[in-house]
Amino acid sequence: MELLETTLCYLEREGCYLMLHRVKKDKDVNRDKWIGVGGKFEPGETALACAVREVREETGYTMVAPRYRGMVDFYNPPWPAERMHLYTCCEFTGTEHPCDEGELAWVPKEQVPALPVWQGDRIFLELLAQGAPFFHLALYYAGDTLTRAVLDGRELPLPQ
Repeated sequence: MELLETTLCYLEREGCYLMLHRVKKDKDVNRDKWIGVGGKFEPGETALACAVREVREETGYTMVAPRYRGMVDFYNPPWPAERMHLYTCCEFTGTEHPCDEGELAWVPKEQVPALPVWQGDRIFLELLAQGAPFFHLALYYAGDTLTRAVLDGRELPLPQ
């Protein structure tokens, strides 16, 4: 099965993540959700190049030292299957600008899971908080409901 290749990055500053509240596009699978910044690969682009480009386009920041944290596969018919390459970054330059996909906000890390996020995001946000080594997470959805989560080949209990 071919996967749509995307990136997602959480910029970190003073105990906060830069979050994107997706409120500007009507036909958006992430409509009204809070997510990190990122997007789809362009032809011939690597995961790192995509992450750097998407962060710059969506925020105005240029990542200096991004850290590749894991891969997350999403299955949510009728949307195409997606492989998201997950990054965090504490070192970046530039000046923040408005994003045409939603509203940007610096949110304390411990408050992020309480925002309207995808259920599976709570799993990888916890892995990031724990400093987990590189991981592979597969998330299966029926609409907005997480039905299955598999971390490095092991079934996980679903978050509430």
